[in-house]
Amino acid sequence: MSTSTPNAISTPDTISTPSTSPTITTDALIIGFGKGGKTLAAKLSAAGRKVVVAEASANMYGGTCINIGCLPSKSLILSAEQARRDGANSTPETREAAFEAAIKEKRRVTSMLRDKNYHKLADQDNITVITGRAHFTGPHSVEITTAEGPVAVTASKIFINTGATPRIPDIPGIRTTPGVYTSTGLMDLDDMPQRLVIIGSGFIGLEFASMFADFGTAVTVLQHNAEFLPREDADVAAAIRAQLEAQGVKFLFNADTKAIAPAADGGVRLSVAVKGMTRGASQACDSTPAGTGNAHTDITGATGTTDTATTTSPTSNPTDHATMSHVQTKPSDDGEPRFAEPAEARFCLTTDAVLVATGRTPNVEGLHLEAAGVELTERGAVKVDELLRTTAADIWALGDVNGGPQHTYISLDDYRVVWSQLNGSARPYTVKDRKHVPSSTFLATPYSRVGLNEREAKAAGLDYVVKRLPVAAVPKAQVMRRPDGLMKAIVERNTGRILGAMLLSVESHEVINIVKLAMDLDAPASTLRDMVFTHPTIAEALNDLFA
Repeated sequence: MSTSTPNAISTPDTISTPSTSPTITTDALIIGFGKGGKTLAAKLSAAGRKVVVAEASANMYGGTCINIGCLPSKSLILSAEQARRDGANSTPETREAAFEAAIKEKRRVTSMLRDKNYHKLADQDNITVITGRAHFTGPHSVEITTAEGPVAVTASKIFINTGATPRIPDIPGIRTTPGVYTSTGLMDLDDMPQRLVIIGSGFIGLEFASMFADFGTAVTVLQHNAEFLPREDADVAAAIRAQLEAQGVKFLFNADTKAIAPAADGGVRLSVAVKGMTRGASQACDSTPAGTGNAHTDITGATGTTDTATTTSPTSNPTDHATMSHVQTKPSDDGEPRFAEPAEARFCLTTDAVLVATGRTPNVEGLHLEAAGVELTERGAVKVDELLRTTAADIWALGDVNGGPQHTYISLDDYRVVWSQLNGSARPYTVKDRKHVPSSTFLATPYSRVGLNEREAKAAGLDYVVKRLPVAAVPKAQVMRRPDGLMKAIVERNTGRILGAMLLSVESHEVINIVKLAMDLDAPASTLRDMVFTHPTIAEALNDLFA
């Protein structure tokens, strides 16, 4: 597989780097060009304040969302859905053509948005954009390393908005083996992988599993424990899993990746231990050449949930799922082979590409926060209070770097928290004032939720009733030929208060905002039950869901 750098925008890395003054004094310094930071910069500029925005890369003007996150992934997801609907994922030739067109369109969109975001700030008289890596040298001083040399910035107020970066587990070979990607790299491949293994079954991993399955890639997801989506209700999780499996996605549970290395065929080989399976091994995957071993097991027969893996012949079809081969069984204490059922089985998985989707961690590396007196939490996020103030005076942290929910719209709301302190509000808006944060996962059938699910309501000891509605009962879903999924809501029994909703449905990412608004306004479930909606729409299903 080869990768490409996103299309360059019209402004080079050093265009905004001051060449005549290596030292700048300003009212505000914003480190990072993310949603919260760029919105704050524009607002401060409009109020007559001098602002410096430092961004480490010209490919990240506008932040994670428009460059390597929400928007490029959704562009690819929509292209993949179109490929599935048109049948373009049915042959190798049409798959490659559809993928190539999708990547080209994704690059066009991100390039255009990046350019617009850059000029939206850099073209303002009060804003200076500097491309370079920033690190603190004191409580109100920062040095920015640019292509033209260091620039020293002193600012009255400093805002950290550096986002998050993929968390890479400590697996031998994971950082050095070609063909292993984070979401950033996987979204910018020139060639579509015929087989893909995803390490991690969180929502980011599942979005990519659904997308690549729609493109026609054979996808295998490795989950380190036995429960799928453990924070979701069991019925919802089962429905999501069934949807993905219907797309052809395979799951291997209780799977622990031990090592990653190049495969003999130019792909990637993973050594995977699976607890609870009947055949085991103790030697490393790289001690047995790829494609050899005592037996070969097709990934489709290895669920990790039972001890009945199906033994088959090795597969050579590049569009099959990751080839999975047993290595030698564990020896006993006396050195003789042991054929009794072990606690785990060891397999070699051979694939074309690997996605590491094991979460994201706040991006604080190289900032030298200690020089400013800024402390971190135990989880490595910048420590903030309810006003997003750090442990250092006049330094705030916005967005993913402060350890809050990792959503672009939370970064935007963080801007509101900070701005309410700078604009003279009698009572600043705080994180505690934030209500009912919704979320959406863009699978083939989108999953959206807000508030408590049944599992959480039960744990909280609440007296509630569960409302359910199959999406097949919604006329618009039938008209759209998208009848899959379910809607579920949790309502407090005596008050009618909406505690939460889970929508696995076409257009759920739009409808969930109606539920959130009702919850924010403390409207009872009867409000949505009796609301007059246009017809036919998915939103009108709320009438029946809350009946």
